[in-house]
Amino acid sequence: MTRDFTWIQAIGVLFGEHRLYVGARKTAKWDDESDHFEISFDGEYVHLPEADDAKWKSLYVPALKISRTKIVNSLVVELKGRFRIIANVVPITKEDSRIHNYGVTSEDCMTHLDLAFKFDAFTKDVHGVVGQTYRPDYVNKFDVRKKMPVLGGANKFSTSSLFATDCAVARFGHRDAEAELISVLTDVVKCASGMNGPGVICKK
Repeated sequence: MTRDFTWIQAIGVLFGEHRLYVGARKTAKWDDESDHFEISFDGEYVHLPEADDAKWKSLYVPALKISRTKIVNSLVVELKGRFRIIANVVPITKEDSRIHNYGVTSEDCMTHLDLAFKFDAFTKDVHGVVGQTYRPDYVNKFDVRKKMPVLGGANKFSTSSLFATDCAVARFGHRDAEAELISVLTDVVKCASGMNGPGVICKK
């Protein structure tokens, strides 16, 4: 049995009526001195100067802030009271590709996002690839002995586009008056390619 290796090339964040896009720009040859982020907010390009500690704040959503942690390719996205995302753009190196047979070519070094999330609160009905693990009734059925273990498939999580909310378990836009917020202030989720093995690893 074969598999397609999976990396996170971009994320779309929806809150209220707003859309935040954070992506890794495709490039043939990796350059440590060049920034490979693509960021937009509500369809408008976000300019973040290439300088250590450079910051961007939304004029329309004062609680939203994006800050560089390095001059290029590392930043933090924070919506106060909601979430904090640490993002780095990284490549697949020729050595990684040789060891794991990733298939990197001279036309594409497979830039992707290395991510860590911190969430401030969830409802009891939270769902999603990672979100389901925060449910109070969640039972871990993950079998790490399998060659390709998964926490769900396309029938649950596939959407028609990055910002679409049409997957089977979508919760965005649904309000439950009786929903109880569950504080997860100390929980952090990290999603990375994991160079010790193929695919994307998400762990708390």
